[in-house]
Amino acid sequence: MPLIKCPECGREVSTAAKACPNCGFPVAEQAASAAASPASASPTVPTEAPTIELLAEVRTSWWRYFWYLLFAWLVVPFLIAWVKRSAVVLRIYRDRITLEQGILSKCERELFIRDIRSVDIDQSFMNRIFNIGDLTISTAASADATNFIAGVPDPQQIRDLIIARRQGSEREKAK
Repeated sequence: MPLIKCPECGREVSTAAKACPNCGFPVAEQAASAAASPASASPTVPTEAPTIELLAEVRTSWWRYFWYLLFAWLVVPFLIAWVKRSAVVLRIYRDRITLEQGILSKCERELFIRDIRSVDIDQSFMNRIFNIGDLTISTAASADATNFIAGVPDPQQIRDLIIARRQGSEREKAK
C-alpha cells in the first residue's frame, strides 16, 4: 500500500487508513477523490498559475455605425452652409445700403445711395435656373470701389430696388 502525506500535519499515512493516526484528518476521502481524478495534482504539490495570453481583441464593426456616419456627413455641410449664410447680410434703406460680413470678425460697409455708380449681376446657367446671382455694387465714394455679394436671391429685383432708390434720391436732390 502506498503512503501519502497527510494534508493537515504532513506525516506519511497509508492510503488504506480511514484517518491520519496523528491528527485524525480523514485521509480515505482524499485518497478516493485523488483516485477518481488522477490528472489532478495533490494539494501539497504547488501548481503553476496559468499564463494569461491575449488571443483576440474584438470591437464592433464600423458598419454598425454606418447610419450615424452617413448622418454626420449630411449634417456637417448643412451646418457649414448655415454659418456661411448667416455671415452675410445686405440691408437696403431709403438713403443707404449696409453690408455686414463675418460672424466672429465683422466687416461692415455703408454705401450711400447717391454714391452708387453701377450694380452688376453675374449668373451661371444653374444660378439662372434657381434665380440666384452674384451682385457687384460699384461706388464712387470709397477707396474699395466695388462690393461683391455672392448668392443673392432674385438679384434683378434687388438691382431694380437699388436703382429705383438712386433715381428717387436724385429727384429729391433736384427739388
